[in-house]
This record gives sequence, C-alpha cells and structure tokens, in this order.
Amino acid sequence: MFHKEGGKIILATVIISVALLLLSDVFDNFWIRKFIQVLAIVILILVLQFFRNPKRKVDNSDNHVIAPVDGKVVVIEEVFEPEYFNDKRLMVSIFMSPINVHVTRYALNGIVKYSKYHPGKYLVAWHPKASEENERTTVVIENRIYGEVMYRQIAGALARRIVNYAQVGMRVVQGKDAGFIKFGSRVDLYFPIGTPIDVKLGQKTIGGVTVLTKK
Repeated sequence: MFHKEGGKIILATVIISVALLLLSDVFDNFWIRKFIQVLAIVILILVLQFFRNPKRKVDNSDNHVIAPVDGKVVVIEEVFEPEYFNDKRLMVSIFMSPINVHVTRYALNGIVKYSKYHPGKYLVAWHPKASEENERTTVVIENRIYGEVMYRQIAGALARRIVNYAQVGMRVVQGKDAGFIKFGSRVDLYFPIGTPIDVKLGQKTIGGVTVLTKK
C-alpha cells in the first residue's frame, strides 16, 4: 500500500524506469545495457519503498501518546518553546532516515488548536537549529488528559515538501494519517515539563505503535 502523496512521483518514476529499460536495448555493450536496466529497477524500488504506507494496528487511548513516525529518538531534553507556549517544554525528537516510512500519524486524540506552516532552510535534520530555521509545520492538539501537546514536522537536507492535514478546529484520531514529509526527516514533540517519557535516546520507533508516554 502506498501513500496518496506519492501518486504523481510514483507514476513519473514508472514512466522513467520503463523508458530507461527500452533505451537499454539500443546499446550493444552487455555491461552498459545491464547497468541501465539495474539503474531503472533500483530507482523504481527506492521511490516505491519511500512512499509505502503500511497498515498499523493502533491501540487508541487517551492515556498514552504514540510515536507519530518511524525513526530513531535523537533528543529528549527541556527546551524553551517560543512559537506557541512561550515557556519551557519537554521535547522528544524522532529522526527519519531516507529508508524509513515517512507517513506522519496523529500521536494522540484531541482537537487541533493551532496549525501553521513556516517556510525555511534545509539544514540537515540533526542540526540544533533545524527546528527553528528549517521548513516546518507546527501543530498543537488539545487532549483531555495531556492538555496541549505540540508536534513539528521538520524538513531536512533532502526534503522539499511537507504535507500537513491538520486544520484548526478538527477533531483528530490517534494513529490516523496526519500528513507526509516528502524526502524529509524529523518530527519534534513538545510535552509539559514533568511528563514521563517511556522511550530512550537511540531507541527506534514505529509510527502508530511505539508509546512515547503513558498515564
């Protein structure tokens, strides 16, 4: 199953791959022909795996917050959040490599209180200033147990488009599709100070499955 955001890119890639396979027949040299054929297949496989959208069984509950994306936990620290809360929050950052599933899922149930797109730079995702200077979207969801929780989709060095479905006033459901980061790379979550975090630095997460915190 593939994400709808990849439709046009997948179609274009299929056309290019077929064209390369047809072009390979023009060459008499065996190695050149094989190189072009392998290149066409590799390009198609890479694009298909990037836009895959596996179904996940979500344990929907207001008592926990789940990872919105597949990736690895790279930051757990207290930071000052200046855009919405204007105070200190506990930030958990999940980095996505190019081979991870790049679907963003809602981490918790609730009402969207804030949703804003910010154009910006394309620093590598692990850069300390990426969450403030890169292209990004900021979304705040109000949950009946956790209160207001923010998440940011952040573009990386390869990302060139962030898709965000959250609109102010929407009631969202944990685990449902919240957007996509095309060739992109990081999601930050901001919790109230003192929130117990159930993942560790370096831990791999599965979007819609891994529990970040529970009460």
